[in-house]
Amino acid sequence: MRRYHYRHIGRHYRRRHRRHRRGRTHFGPWAWQGRFFGRGEVGLALLSLLEDGPKHGYELMTLLEERTEGCYQASSGTIYPTLQQLQDQGLVASSEEEGGRRTYQLTDAGRSKLEEEAEAIAEIWGRLDEDDWGGWSHADHPDAAELIRPCFRLMQEAVRAVGASDDPEVREKVRAILRRTREEIRELRRERSS
Repeated sequence: MRRYHYRHIGRHYRRRHRRHRRGRTHFGPWAWQGRFFGRGEVGLALLSLLEDGPKHGYELMTLLEERTEGCYQASSGTIYPTLQQLQDQGLVASSEEEGGRRTYQLTDAGRSKLEEEAEAIAEIWGRLDEDDWGGWSHADHPDAAELIRPCFRLMQEAVRAVGASDDPEVREKVRAILRRTREEIRELRRERSS
């Protein structure tokens, strides 16, 4: 059987199966690790946001965006079907207010689900620490723009080096170089802040 490198499969295959390669078409710190929310985690995040009291769908969308410091932008095509699913499961109840807005609130089953999944919810929001995600909130700083091109060039060279060789040792060396560079930059930041 012939083995083909993924680059020889063609753009049609890559375009058709892009969705199944988690996160590789997204920009940001999770682009090479997967999406921020995994399967079922948007629902858990919504339940945790409803813990404070009833909210309408748009309010939940803006709260999700604020809570992730603008790095995750919820769409109505994600939020409302998820809320409907939570409602079908009996975890959320909805009521219509004046003006036609629908408000969602936790049910007793939803509260018990929050207690059951407390560890998973803490893990979801724990991803927002400075090391993994939160640092991207500074990307709109005027001086950050001049760093983007060299960072992409560095990433491009790393991907080329790994792609040109099937040797796991090369991959590990590239990872070590990137880790070392990251640590040097962190050390510089620590020196400046103290």
